[in-house]
Amino acid sequence: MVQPDASPLYTAIYSLVRCIPTGQVTTYGRIAAQVGCTARTVGFAMAALPAENDVPWQRVINSQGKISSRTDGEGNLLQRSLLENEEIQFNQNGRIELKKYLWEGEQSEQEQLEQIRDKHF
Repeated sequence: MVQPDASPLYTAIYSLVRCIPTGQVTTYGRIAAQVGCTARTVGFAMAALPAENDVPWQRVINSQGKISSRTDGEGNLLQRSLLENEEIQFNQNGRIELKKYLWEGEQSEQEQLEQIRDKHF
């Protein structure tokens, strides 16, 4: 469960990330475009998650198809392990083939954005 004092923006980000199916990924930038913030803000929202939560944060990667670096380094290993457990493959350069694994969403981006904004703002 996400912390109850999360901002409406973070709550919207978490709601969208929860929609990403197992075995697929999306990028910080795509989430940002849908909720109306920057990719960096999405990264901050993911970093702000408590250890026990229901948000599949591991499914959000950078636009190069890579796991973004973290200061502790352990988060990178955990994220890769969680994604590999979902049958997502990395190439020799540590990249995920976005053409194969990118989540496009079940609805148009506009429909998703409207639903999330209606629910949280």
